[in-house]
Amino acid sequence: MKNIEEIEKEIKNVDRELSKVDAEIAKLKNRQRELQEKKTSLKKTINQIKSESLASVDWAGTNYEWSADVNRVLFNIFKINSFRPKQLDAINSTLSGQHALVVMPTGAGKSLCYQLPALIKPGITIVISPLISLMEDQVRSLTIKNIPAKLMTSTSPKEETAAVLNILKDKNTHVKLVYVTPERLAKSKRFMANLQKCYADGRLQRIAIDEVHCCSQWGHDFRPDYKFLGILSNMFPNVPILGLTATATAHVLNDVQKILNIQGCLVIKSTFNRPNLFYKILEKPTSQEGCISILEKLLKYRYKGESGIIYTNSIKDSEDLAEELRKRGLKVGCYHANMDPDSRTKVHNKWHEKYYQAIVATVAFGMGIDKSDVRFIIHHTISKSMENYYQESGRAGRDGLRAECVTLYRMQDIFKVSTMVFSSIGSLDHLYGMIKYCLNGRLCRRQLIAEHFDEDWGDTDCNKMCDVCCNPNIALREISLENHCKVLSVIIDNAENCDTKLTAQKLLDAWFLKGPVNLRHKGKEPNFSRSLGEDVIAFLLIQGYLVEDFHFTAYSTISYIKKGPNMDAVMDDDFTLKMPVRKYSEFELDRPAPKCFDLKDHLNGDTISTKAEKSMKRSSSSSGESKIKKSRLRIDSDED
Repeated sequence: MKNIEEIEKEIKNVDRELSKVDAEIAKLKNRQRELQEKKTSLKKTINQIKSESLASVDWAGTNYEWSADVNRVLFNIFKINSFRPKQLDAINSTLSGQHALVVMPTGAGKSLCYQLPALIKPGITIVISPLISLMEDQVRSLTIKNIPAKLMTSTSPKEETAAVLNILKDKNTHVKLVYVTPERLAKSKRFMANLQKCYADGRLQRIAIDEVHCCSQWGHDFRPDYKFLGILSNMFPNVPILGLTATATAHVLNDVQKILNIQGCLVIKSTFNRPNLFYKILEKPTSQEGCISILEKLLKYRYKGESGIIYTNSIKDSEDLAEELRKRGLKVGCYHANMDPDSRTKVHNKWHEKYYQAIVATVAFGMGIDKSDVRFIIHHTISKSMENYYQESGRAGRDGLRAECVTLYRMQDIFKVSTMVFSSIGSLDHLYGMIKYCLNGRLCRRQLIAEHFDEDWGDTDCNKMCDVCCNPNIALREISLENHCKVLSVIIDNAENCDTKLTAQKLLDAWFLKGPVNLRHKGKEPNFSRSLGEDVIAFLLIQGYLVEDFHFTAYSTISYIKKGPNMDAVMDDDFTLKMPVRKYSEFELDRPAPKCFDLKDHLNGDTISTKAEKSMKRSSSSSGESKIKKSRLRIDSDED
């Protein structure tokens, strides 16, 4: 029998052999990862080549076999004289049987891209949308035009549900469009079985997916039931899928193609630029009274007699703001998801009829509304992402006339929003993109929006329609943050040594030598305003020198501040960090807003579509939609 010494020696040999095997495994895993990445990259290249090949086709042409019918339906049924940019591209591509993703700004006419083709060829178009109110409105509008359309949602009566299910089986039905929510699609086996029957009979013409960005977890409005839609291309291989959205980055579009299994499809992008919208950031007062005063002046003087929306991020804020503005003699309505449907409808109608000058609302308001003369959008609290901001501000100026988008910004609102959204994938990155936009005082705001959506608009394209470009001579300065970073690092260490958690407000207090003595640093307070100190903390947060740490209590979620991954670098001898200091430009609250917007000056002789084509980094194909006046619109969104 071996003695212990021999066995231990053998164990060492085995350990050495295991180390070699581990090294080989690690090497093979690295090689496997490299090959997987290469394979993914090659597939991406193939899909890109496919997409670019499709994009080179003249989808805006008028020599297709259905072109005469398309024009006839456009003029005679939809009562529209011409297409908006990129609409015809989308229509021709889907009639050609191509899968396509269509990206168009809010109000640019996405619905025409599937409504009109539904009337050109026999069969049924399935429209999937999360917005019940919008679907109801579209079905009403189509019915007025004598276009047979039906709707099925989770709240539909049994008789209506049965009628829709029978339509899918009925070979003699005259119904052209069937609207359904993704939730109903995912949970109704009978609907899917009947849809398969419809496909087997050759009557399923196309599947249109509205708000298609909801498929992607990287999108700003991910919905789990949208994941179910990935089976559609396999179940119905010969049916074109048409995805539509107003807001999607290149990353989200790639993710959507993968989820829907339509990689390499045609991507049709209209320009994101809304040249008639003026973008402005205002410093938000620290007190509620100060905020109310600004809103009162804006409504009484700058926007007197005009319609608009004031967005808040909570039901309580919307109720409190509306009440305070009413006390000051302003006619405003309050709107949020906790109101019953009839009350919401009444508020909307009073605003639509101009009894209310403004609606103070959560983001539950705005989904599917069609009011073209909205002259102002005010964000009392920042949006949770650039995508949300673009959609919400995009509800202004749909008539093409000048409108203003004003955001009240202060650091404290960052944490109001972050504690609401942090649990969703990518939500903090989305929020920090919005903070970057608010902190900016150097780059054209329109340019920042364009860059976010992968477009290339120079500051000359703004035509002085943002607060940065209309005040180009405001002196900009930079402050060095090296020493300030070290001081903030010391304060965070002090808090950890005292077993104390720091909110951003407590961190700011200790930095300015306020609050508990044991948290303060030993130097002097900063030689700038507390307001600028807030900007520094926000800047360090989005740059990764600080991070949020979320903790739950019985009643709320609290955001605490800790050192971020980049804070280690501040002790290096060669560390440098500078922050541009923005200066708020003047904004006359008590003078009427400018009314005119000279589109010809902005376009410099180009048409709108030509201007868009010249300024986009990449695009693919085309179309637009009708401005239908609606006297009533029921708003049924359940979401804030």
